[in-house]
Amino acid sequence: MSSVNRVIILGNLGADPELRYNANGVPNVRLSVATSHRWKDKAGELKEETTWHRVVVWSKSAEHCNTYLKKGRQVCVEGRIRHYKYRDKDEQERWMTEINAERVHFVGNRASLDGGAPRAFASDAPAQARFDAAGPPPSADAVDDIPF
Repeated sequence: MSSVNRVIILGNLGADPELRYNANGVPNVRLSVATSHRWKDKAGELKEETTWHRVVVWSKSAEHCNTYLKKGRQVCVEGRIRHYKYRDKDEQERWMTEINAERVHFVGNRASLDGGAPRAFASDAPAQARFDAAGPPPSADAVDDIPF
């Protein structure tokens, strides 16, 4: 039986990307992407709910994101959802959910990007290799700096 783990989100960055390297020297960035759902309640008043998504981008795509993306920029992310557990600084077991990006599309016109960069980047590594390169979950210190 087949299965599918695929997610696509379109939203705005809540912070500038920060380039990091894992223990194997593979570059990665974490993106904080906000998506919003709007509806009218029974009284006709417009309501809005914002959800923050933690996204991890690997390899060349990470370097491109670090170079061209800034807080507030709209992006479309395609990837898969990953759940894992870790221990926080108080040794409590916690669960983390993130999107492991396979493609990042820069939404908007080319002129709005520094230097006219391409609008979409896909990692140059196969999906399984990118997953394996992820290494262990982040330390509690890395999780504490999440902007949401």
